[in-house]
Amino acid sequence: MSERVVVIGGTSGIGLAVAERQMKEGREVVVTGRDAGRLQAALEKLGEGASGAAVDARDEEAMRAFFAGLGRVDHVVLAATGATAAGPFRSIPAGALREAAEGKLVAQTIAAQAALEVLRLDGSLTFVTAGSAGAAIPGTAGLAAVNAAVEAMVPVLAVELAPARVNAVSPGIIDTPWWDWLDADARQQTFDAYAKSAPAGRVGHAEDIADTIAYLIGAGFTTGVVLSVDGGSRLRPSTL
Repeated sequence: MSERVVVIGGTSGIGLAVAERQMKEGREVVVTGRDAGRLQAALEKLGEGASGAAVDARDEEAMRAFFAGLGRVDHVVLAATGATAAGPFRSIPAGALREAAEGKLVAQTIAAQAALEVLRLDGSLTFVTAGSAGAAIPGTAGLAAVNAAVEAMVPVLAVELAPARVNAVSPGIIDTPWWDWLDADARQQTFDAYAKSAPAGRVGHAEDIADTIAYLIGAGFTTGVVLSVDGGSRLRPSTL
């Protein structure tokens, strides 16, 4: 019987790349997303062996019902995200910060709680955060706060939920639809500046993160860690 991996926020970007990689690993994949149309497109791309549900990870009752209907789950990847809350600290609207926290910190927490009811005793939870949590880039205080909050849970949960393994991946700038909130020129300028500052000489791709998550899912002796996957950009002062 193949292992089952659930990807919360698995209908686009990093989450979809994770689903594709896990299917190549021979695992059964279940993806979720808030948008039914995007879910259908993702399932068509993934093909046979994948299933999914249009469910909002911020909805506690819906998440509990979703996982209860699955039965045993071996691994859960928490890739749900929300609003950016980006911009100068002086002018971050409180509403935008709340929305960003709800879309990521709260959504990933609710999904993880619901998953525990069916997660294999020694299964794994892998959170997806962002490199902003450990950076000092002006204009990203809101992003940093939300992602750092998720990362702070990881070592605590690794101990509290053992023998289940709990880890996180902290991506740098990854070329995904998440960046669509910027116009094309601003997006390209951001990518170019990041590529110059990163020793790897480029921005990341969703597949880079999917590779790292594949490692964490299979690494039975790794728990309580946050892996930075940023092309080495944290090693140099940011030019963004």
